[in-house]
Amino acid sequence: MPIIFYYLGLKFYFFSNDHEPIHVHVSNGNGEARYCIEPVELKENRGLKVRDLRIAEAAIEENREVIIEAWIRYFNK
Repeated sequence: MPIIFYYLGLKFYFFSNDHEPIHVHVSNGNGEARYCIEPVELKENRGLKVRDLRIAEAAIEENREVIIEAWIRYFNK
């Protein structure tokens, strides 16, 4: 599981067998969520609080290029 970064207690990562479109998983001790990157959109939430979802979305918006570059580098796209 390639971890992209941590931010305010949230972990942002891919699974090694992930699929397109480019997306990122976000988790902490309370749950996990999945966001599409282009456009940034919550696709699934299993237990993350609304506050954590807002933080995650802002972090994804701010680091969109970092996430895309990590995806391309990892999956050789």
